[in-house]
Amino acid sequence: MNIDLTSAQRAELRAQLRNELTENRVYLSLAQRQPAGPNRDLLERIANDERNHASHLAALLGEEGAPNRLRAARDILVARVFGLTFGLKLMENRESRAGDTYRSLAAVTPGFARIADEEDAHEAALLAMLDDERLNYMGAIVLGLNDALVELTGALAGFTFALSGSRLIAMTGLITGLAAAMSMAASAFLQARADGNATDRHPGKTACYTGIAYVCTVVVLILPYLLIPHVKIALVLMLASALVIIALFNFYLSVAKDAPFRRSFLEMAGLSTGVATISFGIGYLLNHTMGAG
Repeated sequence: MNIDLTSAQRAELRAQLRNELTENRVYLSLAQRQPAGPNRDLLERIANDERNHASHLAALLGEEGAPNRLRAARDILVARVFGLTFGLKLMENRESRAGDTYRSLAAVTPGFARIADEEDAHEAALLAMLDDERLNYMGAIVLGLNDALVELTGALAGFTFALSGSRLIAMTGLITGLAAAMSMAASAFLQARADGNATDRHPGKTACYTGIAYVCTVVVLILPYLLIPHVKIALVLMLASALVIIALFNFYLSVAKDAPFRRSFLEMAGLSTGVATISFGIGYLLNHTMGAG
């Protein structure tokens, strides 16, 4: 294929060739981990499309490429740890940029316009096909996470002034948090069972997702009080940890469910810090009235 390419165009096409080979490797690996069915078939089809794109680019450049094995391993790990939806949507963010690149090079060869359309079709197909259990139970996770953030940040802030000693605060917070986690999991179980056929969520799994999200949040929020003897510093670190949890969770939602990051982050952060501020004030008043004697 004798087509004159500038050095900048060749460099751009080499990068795209490496990208296509890398994503072919990722899609094939993820497909092999899927049970037989539509999800696996679609992932294999997309992997074949990526291989065909790579072959077209290699012929155009007159050279072979190689996948980025480190990035492929990272993308596979992200999809396995955080769920197929999250991992593939992160990849598809790069796919949309690849489509723009191919369209900008359509003047070089008409084949690039077809490749760009296929890249866009990948995203639409993935959005339509994915059935990720973690997203099906996201409501249960939100319930446990948000309740733990609001309740425990407030409780720990109040305990900081009402009680003396970071270990005592941590112990009291842990008892409070674990009891609340079991209560919340039981409530989620009963709610899911009462919903019956209105939802396809299993009551036991719903309770587990809610309880685990709650307990994990409790552990992270209490950790500063176990590590830092100065209760005021531990309080600041606890609130910072809560904001980090909120930011990470909303980033996950913004990628996996296309939720608006800024609005949901500000809502959750506002609730948690607001309750913590009120509880801190209550603890301060109790400490200077009832605890004065």
